[in-house]
Amino acid sequence: QLQASGGGLVQAGGSLRLSCTASGRPFSNYVMGWFRQAPGEGRSFLAAMKWSSGRTYAADSLKGRLTITRDNAKNTMYLQMNSLKPEDTAVYYCAMGNRGDSFTYVRSTESYDYWGQGTQVTVSS
Repeated sequence: QLQASGGGLVQAGGSLRLSCTASGRPFSNYVMGWFRQAPGEGRSFLAAMKWSSGRTYAADSLKGRLTITRDNAKNTMYLQMNSLKPEDTAVYYCAMGNRGDSFTYVRSTESYDYWGQGTQVTVSS
């Protein structure tokens, strides 16, 4: 079971670090991804990491504002987001899958088999 946490209310310009943990399922064989879903919209790709190699991927529009990292010992993935804007308001999800590790695959929701419940991030202006 995946669990995303760390969301909350933050002022524009602030930062947040989200965490993703899993119980009973090591990340080692998977690509781990972060997505978000704003009200009335579909889930959009943010960033991903191929756990075995540490290779990272990020949405072009968000490069420079987010960093994906991990703690192997804790089987935990993090997403650091900086310079937050009101349009970053959304529910943030982590996911894991092993359909492939090309950018085309990792940016697609269809490449992920397991999803966490999401954590709400609200950015006030």
